[in-house]
Amino acid sequence: MNAKGDLIARLSALGLGAATFEAEASGPPHDLTFRARVLVGGHPLGAGGTGRSKKDAERAAAESALHALDGGAPDVDDAPLPPGRWPVYAAVLAQALDAAVELSGEDATLDEVRANAARLYRDLLMELGHGPEDA
Repeated sequence: MNAKGDLIARLSALGLGAATFEAEASGPPHDLTFRARVLVGGHPLGAGGTGRSKKDAERAAAESALHALDGGAPDVDDAPLPPGRWPVYAAVLAQALDAAVELSGEDATLDEVRANAARLYRDLLMELGHGPEDA
């Protein structure tokens, strides 16, 4: 299994963009431990991973992110929305909903899927510079 490659392919298929891997080392030079995490759209996905090498830590983080995609919603923040009316782009909203359905576990409630779709849509619009309009 190539967890990093599988994750990149899965995110691309879901239209969620590219994964970014962040890794840091800690400990004495002769006994380093690496900790990595996966970011998608600037938000962590999965619990991250550790390893004796950067490669092992990134592989573990990718496996954790794949597990998060399989078992539930991504770990996205619940930052409050800026006030105002958000523009509606039907095709983008439909894709966000499709992605939220894919990311949500089989036991997810309608409210959880709806909340995930709203977060994905919000994050995508903010990344593209299409925030809320003044009411």
